Amino acid sequence: MGQYFSLSAASFLLASGYAGARSVLEPAGEEAQQIAVLFWVMLSGGALIWLGVVGLLLHSALFNRRRLAEKSASRIILWGGVVFPSVTLCALLAYALWLMPGLRPFAQASSAALRIEVTGRQFWWEVVYHPSQGPPVASANEIRLPVGERVELTLKSADVIHSFWIPPLGGKMDMIPGRINRLSLKATKPGVFRGPCAEYCGTSHALMAFSAVAMEPEAFRSWLAAQAIPAPSAGASGSALFLRHGCGSCHFVAGTDARGTIGPDLSHLGSRVTVGAGILPNTEDAVARFIARPELIKPGSSMPAFDMLPPGDVRAIAAWLRGLQ
Repeated sequence: MGQYFSLSAASFLLASGYAGARSVLEPAGEEAQQIAVLFWVMLSGGALIWLGVVGLLLHSALFNRRRLAEKSASRIILWGGVVFPSVTLCALLAYALWLMPGLRPFAQASSAALRIEVTGRQFWWEVVYHPSQGPPVASANEIRLPVGERVELTLKSADVIHSFWIPPLGGKMDMIPGRINRLSLKATKPGVFRGPCAEYCGTSHALMAFSAVAMEPEAFRSWLAAQAIPAPSAGASGSALFLRHGCGSCHFVAGTDARGTIGPDLSHLGSRVTVGAGILPNTEDAVARFIARPELIKPGSSMPAFDMLPPGDVRAIAAWLRGLQ
């Protein structure tokens, strides 16, 4: 019994996900709210069936051990083993089908005023915002959404199958090479949530994540407007070192001569919650560590190491990147 309880507890923890910013049972979005309700209803229905079967078993084993007549036994099997489970399961199925229209990944996408294009890459996320008015805005490894407004996400992959998932906001959706999938989300609470890649995609699959930031609508629009123009410090002295050491061949930084498209867009790196696709806090030291030895932090990363550079140059580049707000 103890082993069974431990397994049950472990299964429950796995089903509920991590607490806080990763929990599917602390919803902060319309779709996630319906998923959480469906989970609790299904759990209650399953528990009801389990309690009925175990209660009948205990009653037979402990209190009523006499042999039953064939007619009584048949009646118990009919009502307890056929009718009761069938009615309960049919009720659960009917409830799930009733929820289905709202849980479809593209439900109400036509009402979205903002489209966000997300491309999964080994092992980072390319993000492009397409507002209804104004030019596209590029970012990476972070997604921001306005609270109370529906957003449509178009999901693609540039290499292998990835899976996009923000547990507190909604369900997961695969990103498949050569195909565009759509996901519609509506955040209902502000906050910072963690989104993992939910499909094994290679060596650093477990190190491929992103921050999802749900903001008040006015704050979001101000942030998006700021992201559409070069950072005020884009032309600072660190940019010369960034370009001299070849970083601009892979990375794009608005307002500079860095025009690379291979790696993440770094135009406003300093304003992001994390670096390295959700695995390090956005600090100057973390940026410097990633520049010097990225393969130690993210195995399989296509970014080469720059540990041959003078430490002062690495620090200067890191400080400049952190200043790109």
